[in-house]
Amino acid sequence: MPGERSRHVRDQYGRPLQDLRISVMDRCNFRCPYCMPEAKYHEHFRFLEPKERLNFDEIERVARVAVSLGVTKLRLTGGEPLLRPGLTDLVGRLAAIDGVNDVALTTNAVLLERHADALKSAGLQRITVSLDSLDPAVFARMSGGRAQLDPVLSAIAYAQGLGFRGGVKLNTVVQRGVNDAGVLDLAERFRHTGVVLRFIEYMDVGTRNHWERSEVVPSAELRERINARWPLEAVGPQYRGEVARRYRYADGAGEVGFISSVSAPFCGDCSRARLSSEGQLYTCLFASKGTDLRDILRCGADDQELRNVLSGIWSVRTDRYSEERAEHGDTPTSHRIEMNYIGG
Repeated sequence: MPGERSRHVRDQYGRPLQDLRISVMDRCNFRCPYCMPEAKYHEHFRFLEPKERLNFDEIERVARVAVSLGVTKLRLTGGEPLLRPGLTDLVGRLAAIDGVNDVALTTNAVLLERHADALKSAGLQRITVSLDSLDPAVFARMSGGRAQLDPVLSAIAYAQGLGFRGGVKLNTVVQRGVNDAGVLDLAERFRHTGVVLRFIEYMDVGTRNHWERSEVVPSAELRERINARWPLEAVGPQYRGEVARRYRYADGAGEVGFISSVSAPFCGDCSRARLSSEGQLYTCLFASKGTDLRDILRCGADDQELRNVLSGIWSVRTDRYSEERAEHGDTPTSHRIEMNYIGG
């Protein structure tokens, strides 16, 4: 679609579509209580069959059309994306799209070490690992008893050694009374390593994690804890819409970031759409419904028809859930799409 990138689509608040997050797998090998609690996602839970998920041709088509509307960043998520067979092939196909300048992966890292070399060779530029604690017992609890800590730490070190262009980042969801006591341990472990830690406020994504505001540790509180030990200096954003507020250690030991969806919502700059593994497109992490692209793709729509659909979805977008939560107080529990279904 030559020349169409100049006609970037914007929503009702003037926000451009720049980032597409693609869930390639609804399954996960963890059962994190805040995302996929074991009580719900038990051995008899019905996950998608392979034919129900978008295939790589379909994912590539959606990505190419999204790029024609202004997307430059693609992130592969899950579930656990490394459970998807042949993922390296998809990475290579996405990295080859003209106009894409960033292909990233979010993973729990259990399978990362065996795939990292191939992923880098295919064109993967950044890796984000979900790591909630350095305490083996807390880590086990927060992974639903599905994994051990040491292999994850080994995979992080291995991936860092490969020299991914965008580096390795760690996402830590902080929940009061669960893992907040280990924040300084994480900061100390990864100072001077080049690995960037990002602390995420515990969010009310979906309806199955029984979210309570009392369990949220505000980013300002975490920042002060770290600053009291190792002074921090604010760093400006690298681009409009960057979700993490960045700080560097005054002694030059590296950088940390804070993602504050609850205490300091950033809806005003949100430029992200999310594609589920079965082809539903969502325009907000807290959405209750999406648009079925799988049927459109499988009913023979051409790229222009698909482009019209994507443009139409984004151009009427008015999502600002986190800002509305802050303005009007916590909303009553209602149906919202689950985090494992569309990634973070």
